[in-house]
Amino acid sequence: MKSALPKVLHAVGGRSLLGHAMVAGRELAPAHLAVVVRHGRDLVAAEVARLDAAAVVVDQDDVPGTGRAAQVGLEGLDAIAGEVEGAVVVTASDVPLLDGATLGQLVAAHREDGNAVTILTTVVADATGYGRIVREDGTGDVLAIVEHKDATDAQREIREINTSIFVFDADVLRRGLRSVTQDNAQGEMYLTDVVAFARGEGRTVRAVITDDPMTVEGTNDRLALSVLGAELNRRTLEQWMLDGVTIVDPATTWIDVDVELAPDVTILPGTQLHGATKVGTGATIGPDTTLTDVEVGEGATVTRTHGSLAVIEAGATVGPFSYLRPGTVLGAKGKIGAFVEVKNSQIGAGSKVPHLSYVGDATIGEGTNLGAATIVANYDGVAKHRSVIGSHVRTGSDTVLVAPITVGDGAYTAAGSVITQDVPPGALGVGRAHQHNSPGWVSRKRAGTAADEASAAADAGASAAAAAGAPPAGTPQNATTDDAASEGHSH
Repeated sequence: MKSALPKVLHAVGGRSLLGHAMVAGRELAPAHLAVVVRHGRDLVAAEVARLDAAAVVVDQDDVPGTGRAAQVGLEGLDAIAGEVEGAVVVTASDVPLLDGATLGQLVAAHREDGNAVTILTTVVADATGYGRIVREDGTGDVLAIVEHKDATDAQREIREINTSIFVFDADVLRRGLRSVTQDNAQGEMYLTDVVAFARGEGRTVRAVITDDPMTVEGTNDRLALSVLGAELNRRTLEQWMLDGVTIVDPATTWIDVDVELAPDVTILPGTQLHGATKVGTGATIGPDTTLTDVEVGEGATVTRTHGSLAVIEAGATVGPFSYLRPGTVLGAKGKIGAFVEVKNSQIGAGSKVPHLSYVGDATIGEGTNLGAATIVANYDGVAKHRSVIGSHVRTGSDTVLVAPITVGDGAYTAAGSVITQDVPPGALGVGRAHQHNSPGWVSRKRAGTAADEASAAADAGASAAAAAGAPPAGTPQNATTDDAASEGHSH
């Protein structure tokens, strides 16, 4: 991978390669799950603990090879559970499309046939680098698995390959591994040599062929990782569409494997849903939206938004160009509009932050409207402070609320105010200097400019209108207010 990060910790579909392997293994409901670690031991062990506290971490020593890995893994299980018996499933941790259903079919075939070893295989066009499956004429049973470097020219023509996914009888595996040596081209303990051991005892070794090579495709570099990631995403989208989700443009949509979508969700182009994101029935997400660990309620709409660790309740609307930071909760039928950033704040049902605003560390009641460019200034340069804004509050455009502050229910603030003291319920908070106009300033300070010419023409027009008895141009004729437009630029 040419990376400081161990290969198995690289991710596709929102989950590490190791995570995919562990999830598939757990779907078998095994008595025990062991993960054998070597390269990047501490990082990999930490990921195991994060994913599954019940999993056993077993360290491989300096003896190389899959055989040694399986041997120490089995010894680790024996140490915690006594000498284990029955079926032991061995998988690889770099095969992210392998699922529990495929493993389940392999285990079922192993038990039904009474095999000593059952191998998951597939057929590929180019088998270079893979171990070849050598079958017995007549029965089709597996005689041996021959690694590419040890294969004859005739064996290299075989296209059926080993996927490194097995089911062993525990006793056969234990005894077979004791007989495995490092006498091969790579100087490794091959797990595949247990097949020859089992055959030597007259035991049955069979293979189950999967007709989907991508399911068992491994990865050794970032190019292969991207190919598998794209295929995993294609399969994920396909399943969601079959389950009743509308995905308008699958080519530009990425959905992680742990995302949950309800029927009748619509996903518009350019959308990415990551982590534990959950979207309720009838919601519309996108276009051009990225959500990570976000919960979206029924019927909500999220447009051109970036969000993480947030909750958007039923019927709410978000966007366009909104930024939801961790701790954001938007109540039912609420609104976070264009160019709004919200962080660690709870916004009540029906409340609106329509445009050009920042809300940080605040609790907002129900039915409140923050006018354009309202800023909840939460940081004093040393510490962050919390503000409480009540229900049915109206802030004028360009209001700054300097935390910590409380604005009572039903209160208003005047446009352009800097509010540094609490505003009681039902009060109007005004925090601005009185305006002073200096007549003739442009003609004195900007003589000859376009502004000077425009002001002179306006003065001439006003003088002519006054002489004719008409009100000057620009004088309001009928000033009204409309509560229905309460999310406008309040004065």
